[in-house]
Amino acid sequence: MFDHVGLEVADLERSARFYDALMFAIGGRRMFEGPGAIAYGIDRAQLWLVARGRGPGPAFGHVAVTAAGKAAVDAAFAAATASGGGGDGAPGPRPQYGPSYYAAYLTDPDGYRVEVVSGAS
Repeated sequence: MFDHVGLEVADLERSARFYDALMFAIGGRRMFEGPGAIAYGIDRAQLWLVARGRGPGPAFGHVAVTAAGKAAVDAAFAAATASGGGGDGAPGPRPQYGPSYYAAYLTDPDGYRVEVVSGAS
C-alpha cells in the first residue's frame, strides 16, 4: 500500500551492507544508486536509504518487507544479522497477526526496526 519508504541513515555504506544482504535474501536488489542515496525493490524502487548528514531517529515504527515463505524469512534474518543488523525478534509464527503470519524483526545499523514477513493476511 505504500509507494516508497525513505530512511535517513548515518552511514550509507554501513546501512547498504545490511540492506544488500536483507534484500537479496527476499529477492530484492538495488534499483538506484547515487551520491547520498540507494534504493531497493523487486519491480521498482520502494525502499530508499538517504544520507543527509542528520542523526538517526529510529523510534518512528518499523518497515515491513515481504518474503516468499518461512525459509526466506529465516534466510533474511540470518543474512541481515550477519551483515551488521541486530535481532529484535527471532523468526517464528506470530498468531496474534493471523494464523499463517510468520515473521522476524531486526534492527538496522541505525536502530530502525525492520520486519520480514510471510503469510500476512
